[in-house]
Amino acid sequence: MSLLSTLFAGVSGLNGQAKAMEIIGDNIANVNTSGFKKSDVVFGDLFSHVLHNGSTTSQLGGGTELTGVIQSFRQGAIESSSNALDLAIDGNGFFVTSADGSTGQYYTRNGQFRMNDDGKVQSMTGEILKGFKYNNEVLSTTMEDINLAGVQSKPQASTYFNLGVQLNASATAASTFASPITLYNSVGSTITLNLAFTKVATGNKWTFAATTSEGAITAGASGSVSFDTTGQLSKVNGEDIEDHTFTIDFDDAVPPANEMTLTWDLVNSVGATHGELTGFSADNNNNSLVQDGFKTGTLLALSVDNAGVINGLFNNGQSEKLNKVAMADFLAPSGLTRVGSNRFAESAASGDPIIGIPQTGGMGSILGQSLELSNVDIAQQFVQMIKTQQAYQASARLITTTDDLLSESVNLVR
Repeated sequence: MSLLSTLFAGVSGLNGQAKAMEIIGDNIANVNTSGFKKSDVVFGDLFSHVLHNGSTTSQLGGGTELTGVIQSFRQGAIESSSNALDLAIDGNGFFVTSADGSTGQYYTRNGQFRMNDDGKVQSMTGEILKGFKYNNEVLSTTMEDINLAGVQSKPQASTYFNLGVQLNASATAASTFASPITLYNSVGSTITLNLAFTKVATGNKWTFAATTSEGAITAGASGSVSFDTTGQLSKVNGEDIEDHTFTIDFDDAVPPANEMTLTWDLVNSVGATHGELTGFSADNNNNSLVQDGFKTGTLLALSVDNAGVINGLFNNGQSEKLNKVAMADFLAPSGLTRVGSNRFAESAASGDPIIGIPQTGGMGSILGQSLELSNVDIAQQFVQMIKTQQAYQASARLITTTDDLLSESVNLVR
């Protein structure tokens, strides 16, 4: 190797180590960037020329060059968060996002998401998170923007009630007692069914008459209940005990709703009284009420489970599946193109995205109220920085020494 080749080797070392220091600086600067993936430099030697010495042939190198930068997608540490839409991926895969109204997609491990003014779930840089929508518990196969605007819990009509009431066996004839029951019809209107009990003169028996705040009772509006000598229910409408059914028509209600068939639960699974309706010698009292059905609910809170399901909690006490977070993976993630703001774009080197859902097809799990931290090891970066500094200084020393030798050679010629 000539002195000029040595000088070139030193310069290549300076250039290569300077670029390496740039990569290290980028890693260190992003040590606190959520979901950041560090880069590693790859150096290669430069072939200079072949030295022939008789029958012996030697190859002489000519320095170094930075042949590539490899993205490390090693898992970062997970940190808990108080925001329901802070998401972390535990395992393989990326979140899929796109600019609002755009078809172009970005891929990121940064799970800092918020709901914007339009109800869409967006990243801190404004891209919308992609997912699959639930409709009546059925998951769509079409990936779309996750949009929570106007989400509400649909009402469910009541179909039964279980009334815990004590009717006084010592009450005088014609004594009355009322039991109001709150119900919901098919459009979510709140209905009050009022059961008015009247004591019969003989025996431990009461009649009942039902009225509603809306609609018209077309069947089961009246009947009777009788109790045995232990105060337990023994007869319903003069027959062996069985559930009583009401039919309520809402055609003329405002708003109108579907006809309701409502069961008064009076017997257990073996046809015996379950003891909720009693006739003891004690004051009349409404003890308990259990009924199904609920009104329309507005969204109160969100939660995300490990399968990436975004669940909504509503003010009617219901919880519903709203969306499932979409994920993407690549055959060669290291081939993705960095586009800034912790985002990546597909490239020919990465291959096309494989779109899926969490916990399937090799995709990782989603951790709600969590964030994946940067995978930069600051101690490791400091070690690399020191090694790179030493290599840079050595290359600089090589150049100054070679320059001195060249000067000596010039002086000899003179």
